[in-house]
Amino acid sequence: MGVHALSTSNALLALVASLGVFVLYKFVAAHIRAYKSPLRDLPGPKRLGFAFGSFPGIPEFEGTRLQEQWTQQYGHTYKFHSFFGTQKVITTDLKALSHVLSHGNEFQKSNPVRFILGSLVGRGLLFVEGAKHRQHRRIVNPAFGPIQVRKFTELFVDKSIELRDIWLSKISQSTRKDGRVKLDVFNWLNKVTLDIIGLAGFNYDFGALYASDDEPNELSEAVREMFAFNNEALLFLLQLVIPAFRIIPTAQSRKNTRCLQVVRRVGLQMIAEKKAAVLAESSNIGKSLSIVERKDVQGHDLLSLLIKSNMAADIPETGRMNDEEILAQVPTFLVAGHETTSTGVAWTMFALAGHPDIQAKLRAEVCAFPTDRPSMDELNAMTYLDCVVREALRLHSPVGNTERVATQDTVIPVSTPFIDRNGVPRHEIRLAKGDVIFIPIREINRSEELWGEDANEFKPERWIDIPEATRSIPGVWGNMLTFLAGPHACIGYRFSIIETKALLFIIVRSFEFELGVSPEDIIRRTRIVGRPSSSSNPGAGPMLPVLLRPVKQD
Repeated sequence: MGVHALSTSNALLALVASLGVFVLYKFVAAHIRAYKSPLRDLPGPKRLGFAFGSFPGIPEFEGTRLQEQWTQQYGHTYKFHSFFGTQKVITTDLKALSHVLSHGNEFQKSNPVRFILGSLVGRGLLFVEGAKHRQHRRIVNPAFGPIQVRKFTELFVDKSIELRDIWLSKISQSTRKDGRVKLDVFNWLNKVTLDIIGLAGFNYDFGALYASDDEPNELSEAVREMFAFNNEALLFLLQLVIPAFRIIPTAQSRKNTRCLQVVRRVGLQMIAEKKAAVLAESSNIGKSLSIVERKDVQGHDLLSLLIKSNMAADIPETGRMNDEEILAQVPTFLVAGHETTSTGVAWTMFALAGHPDIQAKLRAEVCAFPTDRPSMDELNAMTYLDCVVREALRLHSPVGNTERVATQDTVIPVSTPFIDRNGVPRHEIRLAKGDVIFIPIREINRSEELWGEDANEFKPERWIDIPEATRSIPGVWGNMLTFLAGPHACIGYRFSIIETKALLFIIVRSFEFELGVSPEDIIRRTRIVGRPSSSSNPGAGPMLPVLLRPVKQD
């Protein structure tokens, strides 16, 4: 063995040894922390193993059903064991959840959550915390306000009509005797929502709807690859809880880096073009290029607001973003702005495909509208459409859970006292700095205690008169946790809701559809967002095969 090979081997052995020592340290530290933490007094399931905690053969990300069983067994508030010795408190107590979500400084995103978000969408609004988050949100918020969403509605409808026409063209080429065509609607919904966020958010046309299958849209492919990570891989789990392991390059980290480079390059191009347009306009009116005012930056899309905060000399320092901060928002809103909406619409189509009576009732409402081009107010006035969207987002929340970490020793009030392991009634949850609280979005949205015995059924009519108990659910929209609440509530929820309604209005008005596979074959696979996938073909990625045919005209 050569000297170079020997030194390399020794270096690898030293690295492995160092990591081994670090893992041992974390193991001991976790046990010491667990012993000292107030969580030690909480009831909850046993740890079944060091690596996977309390979860028997299923990933924690998919553990909603198991957590529902634990809630039945241990009550509203309990703890469970997560990866590599980590303990988390989980509560379905609505007063406690409201407190956590409304106190953004005391309860921030945990390090593992920020690691995942940072590797997928960079260090934009979803990543930053504290004063920086408040500043960024204040700058970005006007782009997603009701005035802007009203203006964007025409775009939502136009793109929905383009999608309809493409599907009609596919149907016209079908050789099936029943005149139907089988399409992966999830793929198409991803394309149309990418085009929408490109135009509405950045005034940039990606043309994803018209990209051929042989040469798919580069950005769409990058997002698809980023969300294809294996969240059950041992090294990924180690990187979640032990930051030192994040220096180890993996196939996924290299792929994420490559995909983010694509998004970054596209973002830089959009920013450069927008700045050039502002400077050119200033030059045309004889203004010095060094003195750009906020009124000189035209447009109310997200990118215009960001450029305004960067270039305008008459904006105070608290309202400014630098070049890197602007660029960080691009992948955040390109990825988050279309992935969650396309997933939500796909699950709505899944629900409607399995309930032809509900689909027919919704079709009757949308077909009664005299034109193909409703306004935002007209979409919101469609009562049954609203009920369908609310019910689908309750039952199939794209993001199923999240978590927060206590930034200081603190106390969380509860509405329902619980009994600790020592038999003592508790009227509050005590946390030490660094303790993690798990927020079970899907469990709250599907709780039989809150919604009734039919909580797991798709029943849009329940929204005509929702159960009284659900009125205390903390949520920025619709008595559900889907869009969360408080300072970290989804900033684009209005945008997403109207976009969803516009897509469904055109799709249901134009097509009858049913699943192209058995309902049992469609399962939820979570990669931050819980997307529909095939249990019989798990390697194919997210999909929703649907059989469509045009609505029969009377």
